[in-house]
Amino acid sequence: MVTSAHEGMHRIFQERPEILTPVLGVLGIALPEKATVHAIATDATETRPLARYVDTVLRVAPSDGEDFLLAVEAQERRNPKKGSSWAFYVAYLEAKYDLPVTLLVVCRDRATAKWAAGPFARPNRGWTAQRTYPLVVSPDNLPVITDERTAAKQPALAAFSALAHAHSPDIDAILDALGRALEGMDWSAAGYFYQFLDVTLGETPAGDKWRDIVTFINYFPGRGTVLEKAYLEGEATGEAKGEARGEARGEAKGVLRVLEVRGLPVSDDMRERITTCTDLDRLNDWLDRAGTVVRAEDLFAETQESSPNLAERG
Repeated sequence: MVTSAHEGMHRIFQERPEILTPVLGVLGIALPEKATVHAIATDATETRPLARYVDTVLRVAPSDGEDFLLAVEAQERRNPKKGSSWAFYVAYLEAKYDLPVTLLVVCRDRATAKWAAGPFARPNRGWTAQRTYPLVVSPDNLPVITDERTAAKQPALAAFSALAHAHSPDIDAILDALGRALEGMDWSAAGYFYQFLDVTLGETPAGDKWRDIVTFINYFPGRGTVLEKAYLEGEATGEAKGEARGEARGEAKGVLRVLEVRGLPVSDDMRERITTCTDLDRLNDWLDRAGTVVRAEDLFAETQESSPNLAERG
């Protein structure tokens, strides 16, 4: 099963593409800060029922050269099948889009990072048709950001650093610096980074530390969660209406606010479905799910057929 940390290690490249320049920089690859970046479909399936999905694929258009694709894979442990999977991803994407492909593997474990660097090949009778050379970022080459000014200037990189170094002795200093940096940011911007680490660090010592830090940041009420703020906004709207319909609108507003803060796209159809719902129990369930789902569509999973098993995910 894909974990929240796994999702965070690759989805941040979609949601905060400004980290591409410094992350690729530590690998010796220069990328202009104003490069255009957008996500493309991650389904690399050619024939059903075999399903192959790259975690994240970005098309990068630098201002000083040719476009290229960046395939980002989050890898939590060694997987003997990944060598052939990664070779397939690179070959398929290059053939489909006629663009050069760079494979970036993100690891939080040093032993996994050493393995993931490859190269991966399957020689046959003394001949090798293809070798795969991933680029790897891990605690060994990602910066440890413990300076508040640096964290304020590059909050996305600081949050990514915190996730990568979650098991490091430096994690408390990293989180302290980021927490102080967020105090100088507006709520909507800071909310993303709080929620990102709240979910991806999860129920770990680092996650507990982060929640303790954010408790004292004055723009987060009570316990300080984005979910709580959105819930209270929804409740306030509902109470002001003084009737069940008004309360439902308040709950719906809370659901949409959580999805907005987390940066999850909401289609017009989904927005209409949420705002026109008058079932408070269902709205409460959606509100609970809004803080953890990977996609906005997953709110409605109980009314849809089960998704096909996604093979070979990290």
